[in-house]
Amino acid sequence: MNPIELIDVTGDDGRVTEAAWLARAEAAHRELREFAEPYETVMRRIFAGGGRMRIAVRGSDVLAVAVWRSFEKTVSGRHLYVDDLVTRAAARSSGVGAALLRSLEATARALGCRKLELDSGSHRTRAHAFYLRERMEITGFHFVKRLG
Repeated sequence: MNPIELIDVTGDDGRVTEAAWLARAEAAHRELREFAEPYETVMRRIFAGGGRMRIAVRGSDVLAVAVWRSFEKTVSGRHLYVDDLVTRAAARSSGVGAALLRSLEATARALGCRKLELDSGSHRTRAHAFYLRERMEITGFHFVKRLG
């Protein structure tokens, strides 16, 4: 079996450097998110706003997708925030998600971040168990007010 390879789909400037991989990432990403507009359109807008993408692949198969960004907030200082972390259902519990998360942690350290943060829907109990196993902690509530 081929080893897992981690690929950055975007460069430090947010430009897509691996367009073929971006297209292949869509099916995995859609296991977590629905997109009302064409996938590439949405993702290029996310990248232009500071988002980055890293994928875990085996051969030509995308097994997991992470979308992340690094910025500074008054409450947490410089941190790496994970917008999305999804492992394809068929690849879950195989170490792929953990490898991708560890790579994001290494990136956060390299960028001088004090924390790696993410939000997870309250109904995603299997994801919560994974994050707790990975030594992440639940530190608060996330509140939302819909505006339209």
